[in-house]
Amino acid sequence: MAVTKIEGGVNSAAGFKTCGLRAGIKAGKENKDMAMILSDVPASAAGTFTRNLVKAAPVKWDSMIIENKKTVRAVVVNTGFANASTGAKGYENSKRTAEKAAEVLGVETEEVLVASTGVIGVQLPMDTIFEGIEKLSNALSYEKTAGDDAAEAIMTTDTHSKQAAVSFTAGKEKCIMGGMCKGSGMIHPNMGTMLCFITTDCSIDRDLMQDILRKVVNDTFNMVSVDGDTSTNDTVILLSNGMAGNKAITESSDEVEKAEFEEALRAVCQSLAIEIARDGEGATRLFTAEVKGASDEETARILAKSIITSNLTKAAIFGKDANWGRIMCAMGYSGASFDPDKTDIFISSKNGELKLVENGVTTGFSEEKALEILGADEITAKCDVKDGDKAAVAWGCDLTYEYVKINGDYRS
Repeated sequence: MAVTKIEGGVNSAAGFKTCGLRAGIKAGKENKDMAMILSDVPASAAGTFTRNLVKAAPVKWDSMIIENKKTVRAVVVNTGFANASTGAKGYENSKRTAEKAAEVLGVETEEVLVASTGVIGVQLPMDTIFEGIEKLSNALSYEKTAGDDAAEAIMTTDTHSKQAAVSFTAGKEKCIMGGMCKGSGMIHPNMGTMLCFITTDCSIDRDLMQDILRKVVNDTFNMVSVDGDTSTNDTVILLSNGMAGNKAITESSDEVEKAEFEEALRAVCQSLAIEIARDGEGATRLFTAEVKGASDEETARILAKSIITSNLTKAAIFGKDANWGRIMCAMGYSGASFDPDKTDIFISSKNGELKLVENGVTTGFSEEKALEILGADEITAKCDVKDGDKAAVAWGCDLTYEYVKINGDYRS
């Protein structure tokens, strides 16, 4: 049985309850602002976190838990305030959040992970957080609608919730993996205001799961950029509770089993990563960069990500301008080694494909055809540097007037 996309999200796997609701963290709002995930049994936990030196308190708490404890039971998430740059009190509030959740759920404090997103530098309103935890514990459900509520409750400037789920096999057992994420602005993950939570009922060795997660995150979330800003709170959590009943996948397991688990995780993460890029703040187009013919994978990755990160290129995509010089320029300052005089550049969309550059110079392409291609809502730049057989893909979006408007008054 191959990996198959299914309808669902973070509570699709057996033994995971979720919920999301409004606790009232920010006065005058109406959005859902807290979510909870609970595993019926202890779940192995893996995670990747921001490499920003300014790390939010929840990142510090979760890093400590995942490094020192093999299993967890619950995750509590709040929006509104990021609990970043909040000092010792902020860390204590993350711990108090875990303590309160442990109390109402009947688990250990060190079995609770926490996550926050929102405005930096503001202490959490702990009375509201505690009340929210009480409400969440009473609303937990296996129903799909509860997963939908949780995905909605972790949104900030997102225009829609983001979920994905797949089925796959481990041995003879059918397994499910599902996830939810939030992210629209301050997106340039480097682990890894991106949060992602993935659950599976597949049983797998925790250290192997951590290794696979790092690899997949590097190829998916770390290949996304909306605005070049790496958040203080970037977090990807993967929980495995083993309730599918399969024999645990270990380093010595059949390579096919390990590969299928990785494929399942890659399918979930890539789907969510693309949705983040598509939903970039103010974006009107998903912008993908595909680089092939590179001498090594790292070169391909650096070139692809430099293209989708370039503000000038992003602005050109917004303006439907086939300004290939901006793509070539972004590749040139990326730090990766390639020969511009051997490079070909294409643009493509559902409206067709057009070669703009051959061996480093313009093809004298039709501006009318370029405008037609760039008029679609999903645009791809394809670059062949003709120096090897390695390739990479990165995902971003256009840069619009609306992005500035959103971030001009984000705090207030």
